[in-house]
Amino acid sequence: MAKVHLLEASTTYGDAEADMVRYRAEGEQRAHALGNRGPLVLDEHGRPDPAVVEAYRRTGFYVFEGVLGPDELSDLERDLAEVLERAPATKGSDVDRHGRPALGTDGTARNFGFVRPLSDPLGGTGAAHGRHQVKMFEPEAPQGAPDWVLQIVLGSLQYSEAHLRLYGHPGLLAFAEAVNGPDFTPFNEAIWIKHPGLGGSVAWHQDPWTHWDDPGLDGDTHGFNFMAQLYGCTSANGLWVLPGSHRRGRVDIRSLVAAAGSDRIEGAVPLLCAPGDVAITNRQCVHGSFANTSADPRVTFNFGFHRRSSVLGVVSGGVHNATAVYDAERIRTRSEAIAFAIDARSQRYPQERRYPYAPFAGLEDRYRWAGDLSVLRDYNQLDLGI
Repeated sequence: MAKVHLLEASTTYGDAEADMVRYRAEGEQRAHALGNRGPLVLDEHGRPDPAVVEAYRRTGFYVFEGVLGPDELSDLERDLAEVLERAPATKGSDVDRHGRPALGTDGTARNFGFVRPLSDPLGGTGAAHGRHQVKMFEPEAPQGAPDWVLQIVLGSLQYSEAHLRLYGHPGLLAFAEAVNGPDFTPFNEAIWIKHPGLGGSVAWHQDPWTHWDDPGLDGDTHGFNFMAQLYGCTSANGLWVLPGSHRRGRVDIRSLVAAAGSDRIEGAVPLLCAPGDVAITNRQCVHGSFANTSADPRVTFNFGFHRRSSVLGVVSGGVHNATAVYDAERIRTRSEAIAFAIDARSQRYPQERRYPYAPFAGLEDRYRWAGDLSVLRDYNQLDLGI
């Protein structure tokens, strides 16, 4: 499959490159030995294999191989190309590269996130509730690199019907039910873009901030993210995860980095995916990604889910949207995106088994998809971050 044209450059890790190459190779070996990858298979009742659920819960992540076929990948790539054409020309811009009003300027939120090439803007700062405790190594940007590169598109269902249809994937939603129960709720959705030779890093972190001191904390309290790979991902451009760290409570990442003597945390492994693979990662896992010094782009379509009991009545927010009470009405309204996604997918893939989302059982006629993405405008202002 031909790749959408992304910004690209050539660079290296300089003197640290040999150590980084060795770290990647050792991580790849550990990743292949974990036994947490394979096809997404459902039984005759539409339920996933319990052994796969156990492998996910044991390691904190799983790679579902070959979930998305060529047609779906082409749809996602076509939408990505349109998003890139219409995105703000640079950080803070209200127009796209052609001088037209940029995508998203009719909404209330700035959903297009830019970073300096090969930088780590969050590590060691108080941003995002201070989750990114230590800064990653920042390679020198190559000569001629742009000032800013697009790295994340938030609220992406309102910009891509293909991503909306992916959100309604019956096998993935069945897995969400197996982990979080039939009344599972949304978290958020995004498109991550790691431009070759330019993409920034995301410092080691755990996603959550709300329930660490809850006496009922367990390995599933803070939900998970699905990560669908358009072009695949490697140890050089993909996410790294510390297996089993989702069961360790809040981790002192500073100590892990100090023990390693660098940002290459000992024992972490990379997500290794082919085009069309979908990884799932527990939000409590320690994870992060290095600057993309490779020649390979990574484009990841993210979407996550929670247990309803983890979000109902919680006061949270403050990262991508305002702090508020996650009451039943907010959860119901935010969950409407799932209902629209299921119907949109059933229209595009009528041969698939339609996923029966329990909270909207009997209400399917209210959420028929008519192809109008404007009904989702600003929907992510109701994201359920915990």
